[in-house]
Amino acid sequence: MSEQEKITVNGKIKNYIYLPFYFLALWIILIPICFYFDVRAGIIMSVAAIIYFVAAFVFCIKFKPKFTKRLVEFGADYSQIQKQMLDDLDVPFGLLDETGRILWANEMLSEVVQGETIKNKNVISVFDKFDGSNIKLDESGRNEFMMTYNDREYKVVLKEFSLDPEWKEDENAKADMIAFYLFDYSYISELEKENADEKLIVGHIYLDNYDELMQEVEPARRTLTLALIDRKIAKYFGEYDGIVRKVETDKYFVFFKAKYLNQMQSDRFSVLDEVKEISTGDNIDATLSIGLGRGNENLIDNYELAASAIDLALGRGGDQAVLKDGNKVYYYGGKSKSVEKNTKVKSRVKATAFREMLMDHEDVYIMGHHLADNDAFGAAIGFYRIAQTLGKEAHIVLGEYTSTVAPLVEDYKADEEYPEDMFMTGSEALDEITKNDVLIIVDCHSADYAEEPQLVNRAQTKVVVDHHRQKEDAIENVQLSYIELTASSSCELVVEIMQYTNETVRLTTKEANTMYSGIMVDTNNFTRRVGVRTFEAAAYLRKKGADIATVNKMFRNKLEDYKAKADTISNAEIYKDVYAISVCTAKDVESPTTVGAQAANELLTVKDIKASFVLTPYNDQVYISARAIDKNVQLLMEEFGGGGHMTLAGAQVKGEKVEDVVKQLKKLITAKMKEGEL
Repeated sequence: MSEQEKITVNGKIKNYIYLPFYFLALWIILIPICFYFDVRAGIIMSVAAIIYFVAAFVFCIKFKPKFTKRLVEFGADYSQIQKQMLDDLDVPFGLLDETGRILWANEMLSEVVQGETIKNKNVISVFDKFDGSNIKLDESGRNEFMMTYNDREYKVVLKEFSLDPEWKEDENAKADMIAFYLFDYSYISELEKENADEKLIVGHIYLDNYDELMQEVEPARRTLTLALIDRKIAKYFGEYDGIVRKVETDKYFVFFKAKYLNQMQSDRFSVLDEVKEISTGDNIDATLSIGLGRGNENLIDNYELAASAIDLALGRGGDQAVLKDGNKVYYYGGKSKSVEKNTKVKSRVKATAFREMLMDHEDVYIMGHHLADNDAFGAAIGFYRIAQTLGKEAHIVLGEYTSTVAPLVEDYKADEEYPEDMFMTGSEALDEITKNDVLIIVDCHSADYAEEPQLVNRAQTKVVVDHHRQKEDAIENVQLSYIELTASSSCELVVEIMQYTNETVRLTTKEANTMYSGIMVDTNNFTRRVGVRTFEAAAYLRKKGADIATVNKMFRNKLEDYKAKADTISNAEIYKDVYAISVCTAKDVESPTTVGAQAANELLTVKDIKASFVLTPYNDQVYISARAIDKNVQLLMEEFGGGGHMTLAGAQVKGEKVEDVVKQLKKLITAKMKEGEL
């Protein structure tokens, strides 16, 4: 018997072949009916049925093999056409088994791999962007991702595929395979990049020490100095096809194409240094603040980002560029020390606005940062007295605090002149505060660092008074913000506000001592970050009864604290010749973080040390105290989520071992040195 005779057909096609025999049943039903009415008609129907049966049988026997052959030939031709169509498909296509082995590939896929033999190879070994997770499909039986191969960008699509047995070249292959498509997105990506490069970036430029320059520069040279600054700015952005327009004497508006931004980032906005090179003939340098915005589809939203960026740059002390790319923030520059402003106009304006705000509301809640120190507590006491003077009921939200604050708190609690609800916990304040009350946040501007973060969200009227460099996570929707980077402490700012409230604020000796201690702690006994206004604030507190001897007694160390500080200093490691790094492992002291901060201060007195870092593991966190001379440790602490000032900063690292944080710190110092940031 030939191969063709062995071929059988099944299913619907078999039914179609035997369809004539199905009609024979109709003949058989009709014959008895015909005999019933007429015998002759019955005989005729019987003869016709026999003839029909013989004809159908002969037809089936004679033409069935030919019909089957033609049917199979058509199916084979159709299958070959399908295979040819897939092979000639203008999309790289292949079949994988569940392990990622390539079972079949069309010509386009072979061209992608430049003729390399890939059959029976694993797709992971052919395309380095593949891994085991790429081959796994989701619930819908698909997986899509982007891949770069041979300088081309592809969109990879994987789909479940039920393989026809005729396609199986490997008898062991399973019927359920994975269809593998590559769609070349290179041209689309180029168009997307070109479109992104052509978008405009808007920005603000501020000459952030304009008043000081005009005061120091001779009248005859002022116009020339401003013209030189204008020229430097216009020339820098002109090289990048940017357009600069001066909108005020110290403010500029700029926009340029996004494709030039990478070049500006590479040279770290060198215009910041170029402007400082302009000779003013005095000890003061001109400094710029630049705020840029991008990341949104329309210019209005990017303009708002630029406005937020310039506020951030100014809040961090100026002399830097800040780029807000959507939710991401990038900093450049910020190496210069902030210039202290001798004028107190800003303090008077803020004090007037603060007084009006308090008079329009009911109770006042005052809150510092978590683990309050003398500056945060002293500033809170100052605002408490101002609120009392204005006839407002005030409460200080207090949780944990340092050992130097503990005796002060106990003294206030024991004094019958102060109400029992003077101090509140965060949960108590959450239950008591209403929409008609005011929340004052002192010595920090981030909700995450506040004593009770939820209270920040609950309050509808918020005031922020701080002296640290502003970060991108600053509290939003603040009705009054007074962040002055050049101030030595928050207590200094509160003293200035106190002097302009139009009412005579009568501080008690205890309150004056508390605020004086805040200034002393943040200036390390008036040895760092001290300006003219710092001494003026100290003199004001002295007039109000602050006793220097009493304050000094507050900071006398216990013997255990002194030993712990000495051990921390003796175990310090000198890194890169000028950086002192130590770990404070004090356990038998009331406030290990205070000991760590004191050790960092002491290490800075060692000859040739430019910066000191003391890491203190405490309450499942690592507290970092950073101090410096002519080094910007604030940039380092920002990398750990902290902040502060150029020469005094700190951070809190959660979920890390102190040894790992030390390694990260060393790695960061090395990187910043290579970048020229340190």
